Amino acid sequence: MARNKHFPQAGDIAGAVAIEYAIILPVLLLALLGAMDLGRLFWSYATIANAAQTAARCFAIKAAACQTAAATQSYAATQAYGITINASAFTVTTPACGAQVAASYVFDFVVPWFYAIPPFGGSNSVTLSTTSCYPT
Repeated sequence: MARNKHFPQAGDIAGAVAIEYAIILPVLLLALLGAMDLGRLFWSYATIANAAQTAARCFAIKAAACQTAAATQSYAATQAYGITINASAFTVTTPACGAQVAASYVFDFVVPWFYAIPPFGGSNSVTLSTTSCYPT
């Protein structure tokens, strides 16, 4: 290997870029995958909230698909587009506010390092809960 006259040790740092890349790449991938996982989390919550809101309105106006609480639960499960969720995850009640639908969904993270973040309580999943009430 030819040496540079002005920088006699320039040939000795040839592997530094590879080492820096090996150190930085896992951090960048964790940040990228973590951002994607958080996007999935927010999208899942918005989907569950929309399904509960739509089902509460359907039950309040007594539409053909929502005549009973069981039918409303099934209707709510069909409104959670892109998420596989059982109808039993939805609870239909009629409190003073009107027709109320509550939903609970366990979201599993893809990135396994999220369990170490304190708000998620040491597990690789978090339970999303929402309630929607529509006046009758």
